[in-house]
Amino acid sequence: MTPGLMIAAPASGSGKTTVMLGLARALCREGRRVQCFKSGPDYIDPAFHHAATGRASFNLDSWAMERGRIAELILRGADADIILAEGSMGLHDGVAVQGACGTGASADVSALTGWPVVLVIDASGQAQTAGAVALGMACYRPGIRVAGAVLNKVASPRHEALLRAGMEAAGIAVFGALPRNADVCLPERHLGLVQAGEHSALPLFLDRAANLVAAHLDVSAIAASAASLPLHGKGRPIRPPGQRIALARDAAFTFTYPHLLDAWHASGAEILPFSPLGDEEPDEAADVCWLPGGYPELHAERIASAHRFGDALRRFAQTRPVHGECGGYMVMGAGLEAADGSRHRMTGLLGLETSFARRRMHLGYRRAVLEASVPGHDAGAVLAGHEFHYASILNQPDAPLASVTDASDAPVPETGSRRGHATGTFFHLIDGAA
Repeated sequence: MTPGLMIAAPASGSGKTTVMLGLARALCREGRRVQCFKSGPDYIDPAFHHAATGRASFNLDSWAMERGRIAELILRGADADIILAEGSMGLHDGVAVQGACGTGASADVSALTGWPVVLVIDASGQAQTAGAVALGMACYRPGIRVAGAVLNKVASPRHEALLRAGMEAAGIAVFGALPRNADVCLPERHLGLVQAGEHSALPLFLDRAANLVAAHLDVSAIAASAASLPLHGKGRPIRPPGQRIALARDAAFTFTYPHLLDAWHASGAEILPFSPLGDEEPDEAADVCWLPGGYPELHAERIASAHRFGDALRRFAQTRPVHGECGGYMVMGAGLEAADGSRHRMTGLLGLETSFARRRMHLGYRRAVLEASVPGHDAGAVLAGHEFHYASILNQPDAPLASVTDASDAPVPETGSRRGHATGTFFHLIDGAA
């Protein structure tokens, strides 16, 4: 098994993405083949991983994925020299009720795979206490091992000395310390980092992150601490939504999990990308059209004026299935209210009306029992997914697509909709039954 590491932290915002990208790039510059993964539901970080290493990065999700699916995906790194997995939120953070093989916590993946944890500690406002935090992280759950810590946002040599004293007292190795004013950061927006494809200077950022890591961390010691446990199995077959899939793909439609696209390709399906923002039509040779999530609210006016796209989508839906997820679902609706209160006419395949002027966060795992079929799944199928957006529903008049519950089995009103050949959901599909 390829040895691996989990790059994690006690909380979001600790700097793990910068450490992850800098470390991945630094190891690649040494000539090592680095395979990246992302723990939990996230579309944005894997694209940065791909940019840093030149290899596709995949999500591993202990709530939505069975153990066999995780094992199957880890095989993507069989030819790599080292695996780096980026955690989400805090190391032990997950939902209250276990799903397929865990709660969605990064610690689940570490325990399953045997990947030791590199703990990124935001040292702002503390000194020896950081050692107590690291010790608590290491001891909280049996079955995981903290290989060592990276001290981030260190203010001075004196601050570093106090931090190291605390870590030594806690028995936690220190891989190095990153200065507080390193000025290596990525811009963010409401769903996380601004997407990798929107950064014209991304290669420069990655090299700066690698230089920072190489200058301040013991990269060799970090790599030497990698390890793994044997993990075997295979997930349920993933049926593609069609043989020829017209897939919306541009700055407004980017959120598709790499493992699903990979599975569609592996099954022999042909993916035919097109750009709604470019006013392109779905390929007439396609037997299904798929509109992923993304940022339609940032491009609502342009989507509304893409008449060629809208007309073609409506013609397509007269005879063939069209399915949308989250942002794609909103674009299939009747209208979208932008943050400034302006309403933009969408494609009208469904009656859904959504608003970003009445902002409300929807975040969490979703389990859906389909009341009607969607491309790739029959009525009655149980799907596991994730919802993350800030839109409010003003009207959802069509027949519900599914009975949807959250991770604690409480029903949620975002049931999705269906009308004729058109279907849509607010949740993004991750895998089969959780």
